[in-house]
Amino acid sequence: MPLTFDDLLLRARSLVRADRRAILGIAGSPGAGKTTLAETLVRELNAGGEPWVAHVPMDGFHLADVELDRLGLRDRKGAPGTFDAAGYAALLGRLRGREDDGIVYAPGFERVLEQPIAGAVPVAPTARLVVTEGNYLLLDTGAWTRVRRQLDEVWFCELDERERIRRLVARHEEFGKGHKEAVAWVLGTDQRNADLVAATRDRADLIVPATAPAGRQAVS
Repeated sequence: MPLTFDDLLLRARSLVRADRRAILGIAGSPGAGKTTLAETLVRELNAGGEPWVAHVPMDGFHLADVELDRLGLRDRKGAPGTFDAAGYAALLGRLRGREDDGIVYAPGFERVLEQPIAGAVPVAPTARLVVTEGNYLLLDTGAWTRVRRQLDEVWFCELDERERIRRLVARHEEFGKGHKEAVAWVLGTDQRNADLVAATRDRADLIVPATAPAGRQAVS
């Protein structure tokens, strides 16, 4: 039987334990639909009651452009070495801790500016499940290995390659790149990152075929 969105909701709910907050990770290549899946899960799980699920994207841990310039990595923006992976792992560890510590603030990412924004994502003490998403949750090198240890499960969001590239080009154009520049970036820097992410697919707990979820439709 095809995997349905109701199946995903049930599986996400099953991660929560009485003694601690659970964290669900959603991985996948750039443009595969990770954010859409995460936002839809959070919205549906929180529907009709007091919010108990929070969304904390990995993108807030992008290094600022000024630091990428200092490191000579501006043209590799989005690669594993252009994120504060250790800081991300530390935040996830804090989120798994005691719920009576008050609000935990995570950084966000402003796509128009393409810059991280400190303290933009509040996680209330009442959140029992955190959904986090990003490219490199399953990477097994450097500080990324500490990220995976903080996650109860990681789902891998997968999309037809031609559609993924089309969406990614459209996203870059939406946020200011010309068409030729967007295509060059997607087929260059983004594709190198996508190939690296695709190699981590087999480490996921669940593969989610990416017809973008909507309501109760099947996702395969």
